[in-house]
Parts: sequence; structure tokens; C-alpha cells
Amino acid sequence: MSADLSKMRKEYSDRHQILDENDIIDDPFELFHYWFEMAKQKAPDDKWTETNAVCLSTATKDGRPSSRMVLLKGYDPKNGFTFFTNYESRKGIEIQENEQVALLFYWNYLSRQIRIEGCAKKSSTEESDKYFQSRPKISQISARISEQSRPIDSRETLIQRQQKELEKFPNNTMIPRPEFWGGFHIQPKRFEFWQGQSDRTHDRFIFEFDSIEQKWQKYYRIQP
Repeated sequence: MSADLSKMRKEYSDRHQILDENDIIDDPFELFHYWFEMAKQKAPDDKWTETNAVCLSTATKDGRPSSRMVLLKGYDPKNGFTFFTNYESRKGIEIQENEQVALLFYWNYLSRQIRIEGCAKKSSTEESDKYFQSRPKISQISARISEQSRPIDSRETLIQRQQKELEKFPNNTMIPRPEFWGGFHIQPKRFEFWQGQSDRTHDRFIFEFDSIEQKWQKYYRIQP
């Protein structure tokens, strides 16, 4: 089976803002916040849009990459970008072998994307506990019973395991967070802000963190 997609092309129906240097805030976290809030405000009014969905890329210790979508659960200059997962999943194991990761946000309705590269480290147990307890009960149960990324013989086996775990915790019973589940903080070292343009002369701006000066370098434009 094959497919020729060479003529598959989506023209941007609206002319997007041309970005010049005066549109770029000196602090990449502030600029991220501004773009993220705009993405939330402009998101299509449907149940499928998850503004905080982000592609997380990890790699094994020998450099073999993999990517998947996760949900961003917080961001700030101190901790960076936060998400939660099973530490024994493929991504969890790869992060513990190789802390270098990348994030990609893409909001097609704005023709904007943000690429972030940095290092991931586990969040504190207190933070992981707090977020775990904020989740719906069924999500807590699912986290406890799933040996994420490992084979299973059938969906029925998984559902049976879920039902048995639900029976252990009647209503209003606190469900403890399993030790193998928790958060990661991604501390960024590089940002790229991309604004798509209909003529394909896209705008791209880069921020890089100076580890010696311990501050963000002033942004610079790169070619599309």
C-alpha cells in the first residue's frame, strides 16, 4: 500500500500576524504564557480541543528517540513544565536513563507552535501526592492498576483488574498514590516560537539559556 500526498496542502485562510522584534517579549516564559493564554481563548468550542496537549519526545541512553502526546499540568520559571505519568512506562524509563527531552506545542487554528528543549527531573513526592489526590477516582484507579507500556493478554483482563481495585476503595476512601506514578519537571534550555504564514515565510524566534551567566540570551530570528 502506498499514497502520494504531494498535492495535499492546506492554505492558511487568514493572514496571521507578522512577527517582528518588537512583538517578542524578552522573557520566554512570559511569551509562552501569552501565547498559551491566547491559544486557550481562541480554541474552537468543541470537546476535542485540548490546548495543553503537547508532544513529548524522549530518547534511550543510546539515543533512540520516541514521541507521544501528554497533558501539561503546570508551568513556571522555577520548575519549568510539569506533567505526570507512570515512572515505569517507556517514557518514564527513558527519562531516567537520559534526561534530555523535547516538547512541541502546536495550535493549528493559530498556525503557531512552540518547541522546547531541556532536562527532565522527578517532581517531589508532595507535589505528586497533591496532584494524584486531585484526579477523579477512576483515573486514580487506572493509574494504580496499569503496568504502563507492558503487554497484556486482553482488554478484559485490564477491566477485571480495574474492578477489583475499585472494590478495595469504597466511596470517600482516600486512594494512595502508587510509588511508581508521579510528576516530571522539564527545565527548558531552549525555546523556539514559530508563527506560520500563508506564503511560507514563517516567523521563527529562538531563546537559549546561558548556563554560565544563568540567564536567557536575547532572542534571535532564524530563517523559515
